[in-house]
Amino acid sequence: MKALRAVLVTLMTLAVLTATSYGAGFAVRHYESRTAGPTVAAEPTGTPDAATATPSPSATDDPTPAPEPTPSAAPVPEDVLSPGDRGADVRELQARLFQLAWLPELTTGRYDATTRAAVAGFQGKRGLEATGVVDPRTWKRLVTMTEQPTHDQLFNVLHPGPAILDAGDTGDGVRDLQARLVATQWLFGDVSGTFDSSTVEAVEGFQAKRGIPVTGAVDQRTMDRLHAMTSTPTHAAMYNLGNQAGALDARCRTGRALCIDKTSQTLRWVVDGQVRQTLDVRFGASYSPTREGLFHVSYKDADHVSNLYGSEMPYSMFFSGGQAVHYSSDFAARGYAGASHGCVNVRDYAGLAHLFDEVGVGDKVVVYWS
Repeated sequence: MKALRAVLVTLMTLAVLTATSYGAGFAVRHYESRTAGPTVAAEPTGTPDAATATPSPSATDDPTPAPEPTPSAAPVPEDVLSPGDRGADVRELQARLFQLAWLPELTTGRYDATTRAAVAGFQGKRGLEATGVVDPRTWKRLVTMTEQPTHDQLFNVLHPGPAILDAGDTGDGVRDLQARLVATQWLFGDVSGTFDSSTVEAVEGFQAKRGIPVTGAVDQRTMDRLHAMTSTPTHAAMYNLGNQAGALDARCRTGRALCIDKTSQTLRWVVDGQVRQTLDVRFGASYSPTREGLFHVSYKDADHVSNLYGSEMPYSMFFSGGQAVHYSSDFAARGYAGASHGCVNVRDYAGLAHLFDEVGVGDKVVVYWS
């Protein structure tokens, strides 16, 4: 009996030890699974080898959060239109710029240097970066300020507008028109103040030359184009009085002087206070003005050719650097529609040839406003 009890005690002790061993094995594996990565304890298999089984992955037991995805940069808006582009979209751009007076009326469909300059001008005027490239912001601003162009506007199908001046009209408006047509060599003879047949013919020629619908009547398009090519006519030009010279500058009243009056656009050859000859003249443009002041003739050349522009300058009388009094074929052909590069242009060839023989090196040249 005692022997049986001893056997039972031994068996019970072995059972307890075995159970403790299995429990310790599960506890260790579970701890390892929380610290070694995304693994969990293996299910027991009923044998001691289960304690060393490779754990299976589990996202729920991973204490390290997954890395956040790197955010991508915000998309950069693409340019709407840029230099070199062609097509109807460019025509629309040009038509809208015309509405704001940044381009001429006729579209080309080519994003050229002129279009780029117009875009840059528009951008600078509105406080945008003046790149000359149409980005979304520029396009939005342009669209809000203009109307959608029609098909005819996009493709240069022009229609005459309401007549501002027409055959039979009279008055100063007609005189202004005729004086401008005289300046552009489309009308010859005196300004009459009556929109007669010769004026109709002159308007038709001017319109045909510039691709404007030929009606012989002056609409806004014709008026704008004519004004862009000419300066405001003087009272003398509108009433056939010629250029009326103002008072002589005090510096012209003694000795020998070429007295050049910018106000009346006249040159007078004055000797000892007496006017011996008067000629019409024109001057430099705003970007190259004719200098004012007292000068002297430094050099004369009857057959001079410009070193800078290659143009002929007959009967040149230099008085300030490269500025000279000389004959201008452009002045003779276009009148006051053009300008010089700073020189004093004369359009009367025979009159200047005579003056050239009279004036000597050292004579005074006085350029002034009266």
